[in-house]
Amino acid sequence: MIALTAAISLFLAASVQGDRTFTVTNNCAYTVWPAIFTDPNVGSAHPDQPNGWEAAPGNTVSFSVPDNWSAGRIWGRRDCDFSNPDPGTQCPVGGCPGGLVCNGTGDAPATLAEFTLGTNGSPDYYDVSVVDGFNLPITVTNNAGCSTASCPVDLDASCPSELALTVNAKVEACKSACAAGIDDDNGNSPNCCTGSHNTPATCPPSDVDYYSFFKGNCPDAYAYAYDESSGTALWTCDSTLAADYTVTFCP
Repeated sequence: MIALTAAISLFLAASVQGDRTFTVTNNCAYTVWPAIFTDPNVGSAHPDQPNGWEAAPGNTVSFSVPDNWSAGRIWGRRDCDFSNPDPGTQCPVGGCPGGLVCNGTGDAPATLAEFTLGTNGSPDYYDVSVVDGFNLPITVTNNAGCSTASCPVDLDASCPSELALTVNAKVEACKSACAAGIDDDNGNSPNCCTGSHNTPATCPPSDVDYYSFFKGNCPDAYAYAYDESSGTALWTCDSTLAADYTVTFCP
């Protein structure tokens, strides 16, 4: 009996040790509907939280995330109406299959917080991405002293007209040059880093329209596909620190 109790205690301790705590906070003056997606082609570990929920202004939610969560992303939606039966029109941007609780990834453009937590000596990788465009300011912070990933500026307010996604006379999002279809052929495009431009050498940031707009306003975010060369796009944290992360909308 004593041996069985000890074995159960060890199992529970190991289970708890493998979890991280993620916190999602809405500091916006309006309701945000956060969403979570895990790429099933990369990993099977999922956070202990529904893939979508309503967050009123000031709302904070914390949940457990397995320490092997891979290819995960968190983003926010606003101005949604989930009484509409068509998931494709429930939110101006960031909507997903399943409606409120996503069973797939969100529609671009949306600001993304992306995570792959480290195992077997690999570090945690995390970033804030505006590669496909921007809809809400986001920061990713942690309790381990590692760097902050962020796009804390409201780019909708200054979005170039060529990139603006407007719904009912309101700019809901700011598209990337690729998402805006500025090139005639997105299959062979310097803005999309596709075709003959599909390597870092053939797709430098200088060839990407509006790169300076996104990177200049959000220097600690991914601004285009190969932005690792900036040194301030993809962030790492020693996984042995078992960092807990906070995603904040409108920091």
